[in-house]
Amino acid sequence: MKLKLYFLLIILALGAKIHAQNADNQHYHDLAQQHDDHSGHSHEGHNHDGHDHSGHDHAAPAATSEPNVAPAAHSEQEAHGEFDAKETAFHHISDLNVYSIGPWNFPLPCILYAPDQGWSFFSSSKFGIDDHHHGSGHYAYDRYVLNMGRVMRVTDPTFPMGKVEIGGFGSEEKEMNGKKKSVDLVSFQGRMLPLDKASTADGGLFDGGITSFYDFSISKNVLAMLLVMALLAWVFFSMARHYKKAPGTAPVGAQKLFEPIILFLQDEVAKPFIGPKYTQYMPLLLSLFFFVLGLNLFGQIPFLGGANVTGNLAVTMVLAVLVFIVVNLKGNRHYWQHILWMPGVPAGVKTIITPIEILGIFIKPVTLMLRLFANITAGHIVIIIFISLIFIFGKSGENVGAASGAAVGSILLTLFMMTIELLVAFIQAYVFTLLTASYIGAATEEHHDHGHEDAHH
Repeated sequence: MKLKLYFLLIILALGAKIHAQNADNQHYHDLAQQHDDHSGHSHEGHNHDGHDHSGHDHAAPAATSEPNVAPAAHSEQEAHGEFDAKETAFHHISDLNVYSIGPWNFPLPCILYAPDQGWSFFSSSKFGIDDHHHGSGHYAYDRYVLNMGRVMRVTDPTFPMGKVEIGGFGSEEKEMNGKKKSVDLVSFQGRMLPLDKASTADGGLFDGGITSFYDFSISKNVLAMLLVMALLAWVFFSMARHYKKAPGTAPVGAQKLFEPIILFLQDEVAKPFIGPKYTQYMPLLLSLFFFVLGLNLFGQIPFLGGANVTGNLAVTMVLAVLVFIVVNLKGNRHYWQHILWMPGVPAGVKTIITPIEILGIFIKPVTLMLRLFANITAGHIVIIIFISLIFIFGKSGENVGAASGAAVGSILLTLFMMTIELLVAFIQAYVFTLLTASYIGAATEEHHDHGHEDAHH
């Protein structure tokens, strides 16, 4: 089986993920900030005195003169004593510039560009990552800071370059273009300075837009894709070598697992939906299936950071766009005829149906994108909420008895949900592949086959 398209798909998805800056996760982060602002305190308000970071001593900065900004200071007891399930869930599903496993945060390469400053290449360890506050930094570097695991930029041109010690982080709501928008702030020398998030291509849909810099970093999700790509490449290249050395022999090793899956996709998906020309589309279908499945399963391994790659709109959008391109480029004359001007239908009816059919061309990839994103993201959030019950009922350690009782129910619910998620991982990969095959089949079916384009849905 040809594997060229498989690796092309992964590389394209990886590259687009680097450039498309997670509009959905930007929205999650803003929601969490607004939630904390309404509660009367800053989103990430701990402050560091700069003398003993190893002990995580915090000192309150000078009071800000900003009228709607909460002081960027939390005591150690406050920072660790109050558990915020919503913030924890949003942080877990977000794509970050650090790789978090439990309370530990591991730095990742930062590749940043600001038109007025040029390129910056450095490790996120430059920020002095705090292992106890979701990966925020003690330092700014070249006007960049790490707030809740995400790189942001100080917009004040007077802010010094190089490595500079900072205080805590805060946020405020400002009215921009008639809408209230949460703006992140950083404490520096008694002042609260505004921060820019990375530019996003969401057109403002998720409160994003073009800002003062662009983030092309190797983020948590990108690293997860690289790891999954390397694992799958090793498995499939090993299988290919064995097939070349011993053609026609019984499957061994990984072949025993993957060969039945490949044959199932060929016989139950590709042949029925695409027809005689199915062979030329098998590389694409197998690429989609194993890429999505591999990322789904990788994200369910708790001790590997729980990366939420397929629960990221930027990733699912790239996969959906690839399907959109293939379907419409391969669509034959009859496919386009039935969309643009259906034969045998009165002209008056065509004026109503044709716009709907044209809209359907774009609705199909959108449904592919949202279905995968919503199902995977929902599973991650539900599992985090079940685990959070331990800390909520136990009041973050104050009530050991309640925490112990909640732990029993939480563990049982989490195990049940993880079992469901394991099924969802396979089902979503299969559904994505199945729908892709049905769209391709509808676009390439011959004229004598009078089935409607949506007959396979």
